[in-house]
Amino acid sequence: PPPQTGWERLRELWQRDELQRFPEDTVNLFKAAFTAGVVGWLYGGLPAFASARKAFIERSHGELFQNRADAVQSAHRAGLRGFIRYGWRWSWRVAAFSTIFNMVSTGLSVYRDKTTISNFAAAGGFTGGLFRMHLGLQGLAGGIVFGTAFGIPAGGLLLALQGLTGETLQEKRNRERRELYEQKLAEW
Repeated sequence: PPPQTGWERLRELWQRDELQRFPEDTVNLFKAAFTAGVVGWLYGGLPAFASARKAFIERSHGELFQNRADAVQSAHRAGLRGFIRYGWRWSWRVAAFSTIFNMVSTGLSVYRDKTTISNFAAAGGFTGGLFRMHLGLQGLAGGIVFGTAFGIPAGGLLLALQGLTGETLQEKRNRERRELYEQKLAEW
């Protein structure tokens, strides 16, 4: 039978099916983490590329290069080093923040068996507080307020996009669960 309690639904979120596939919510968590990592890399890496390339050009006026192509290649290598270094710094932070936010909001939605803006507000507050906890009590409180303030519009946007599709993820999950249960019951 379909899971009845919140803990059973949470356990089901991490279990594979007969074809060794994870549930759609779990796959969406992985996709969001990867996408956030790529976006963070671009966000941190592109300005660092331009800045490192410009700094190299400003510093290298007295250097001798074999030809113009060698000079351009050296400038691009300096920019690429900046892109990788600073892109990585932003990438893992944005990916971690996004993953924690999505795990908490999805976990709350699955546990409560309904998707509301309060799930996103709580996820934003938790994630913001977690990332600012090292700053002490003021940082923790500020992180919770800041995270909640950004979790509410993010949740509203996601709920609006789900509303445009005609079926929320919760309704889809319940429908698929019911259809699978009826199919197995008929086979039995």
